[in-house]
Amino acid sequence: MSKICQITGKKAMVGNNVSHSNKRTKRKFNVNLFTKKFYWVEQDAWISLNISAAGLRIINKVGLDTAIRCAVEKGYLNT
Repeated sequence: MSKICQITGKKAMVGNNVSHSNKRTKRKFNVNLFTKKFYWVEQDAWISLNISAAGLRIINKVGLDTAIRCAVEKGYLNT
């Protein structure tokens, strides 16, 4: 599975490693992803999400149901 947060849509970015001699080589900035299980009360089911640390904070702030609904609207999660 690709390294994309299912709540926020964050994915890896590309940048440069810069050496002391200012030589630049490509590198990747990965997302801080977790695979986490949540109990979805409205559906009475356990779901497993690939979620970033920022996505976890969003779920804690607005709730799982609202976060999933927003992610589906934006196209980050197809449920």
